[in-house]
Amino acid sequence: MELDRRAFRANPAFELVLFDRLEPKEREALAELRKDPDFYGILRPREASALGVKSVDRETALLFLTLREPGALPSYMKAMLGDGMLRVVSRLVADAILEVEEDGRFISGAPALALFALAGDRRSGQNGARGRLAEISLAALRYAQDLAEDDPLILSFRLYGYNRRPLTPAWKRLLPKGDQVLAWLGVGPGGPRRSLLDRSWERTGGSAEWWLSWRSRQDSDLSSGSEGGATWKLYISPAPEALPESFGDILEALAAAKAAQFKVGADALGILRADKIVSYFPSFERLAAAAEALEAHLSGIPAQGVPFTSEIGGNGLLSWGVDPPREETSFGGGESWRLWLTHRLSRALLSARSEPEPWRFALERVRLEGVDTDTWTPGALLWKRS
Repeated sequence: MELDRRAFRANPAFELVLFDRLEPKEREALAELRKDPDFYGILRPREASALGVKSVDRETALLFLTLREPGALPSYMKAMLGDGMLRVVSRLVADAILEVEEDGRFISGAPALALFALAGDRRSGQNGARGRLAEISLAALRYAQDLAEDDPLILSFRLYGYNRRPLTPAWKRLLPKGDQVLAWLGVGPGGPRRSLLDRSWERTGGSAEWWLSWRSRQDSDLSSGSEGGATWKLYISPAPEALPESFGDILEALAAAKAAQFKVGADALGILRADKIVSYFPSFERLAAAAEALEAHLSGIPAQGVPFTSEIGGNGLLSWGVDPPREETSFGGGESWRLWLTHRLSRALLSARSEPEPWRFALERVRLEGVDTDTWTPGALLWKRS
């Protein structure tokens, strides 16, 4: 039976609360959401549970109120959303906002996986991970599902940091802070690559504690020609010990492709993380040009690999993502592509903890957002959906 022909109901475990009727402290905490003209209020669990508080827009609130009495999806949804209706409803079922009838009972979340997966492009549970980075990403999810951690934010950061090299005493002595990193890379005062750096790049003060950052002397405006208000990111992930010999080629390739900005980890901890070098572009075309140049110059360089990014080539050295516009973010905003993913993956893992394989539900949940979880490629309309 097709999903849109089944009976649905609003999850009775939630109460819907208009923003105006929240306590003053709650209104203050959610003040940023009021900037969205469609914001309605929150869904709050009636009893302590793992469901958590969820913010909702007016359309979701209307649907929740409409389905307090179980029934078919209202016809106005089909008229308004067309072919996108099933994906929207599937996300609401996956997040336990709505429940769907199956064999005389109402279910949601991971138990409904086989039902809402029908709204996607392939059958649930058949992961066709392609490439080294996709395999690393799956390993990260399997690792995270077994951690004794109930805080979704902490679990998200464990996913985010997966595949980081260990911080050994030797690395701490070698690269304690930024000046030593610059010298190690050959771009410190008098270094062999310093003139190459200064010719195309100027130092910025942003993210000084965690990153060493530069912007292009030719084109430093990320908003110029930016597609859909998003920032395109190229991740360059050589093995830490291979970075000094490859850094000159990286500088030349990024300058030739007119990268707007790039950054490098500011100490040993930053150099050992998987995403040790990140460059920024206002369009995918310029990112692709940089990747092509880097592939030609970095052949044979051993790779570390950044999980939850879309692989370029075959060894995990280069990959990409696209940062969400601010209105798409959670946990207070300011998310990168990978944080946007790991925040959602962590919540899905926790909500499916009672299932045999929570990682499968986590994959399905972000796939419903428009992410190809075989390759971790963002869908073309991911940031443009209504």
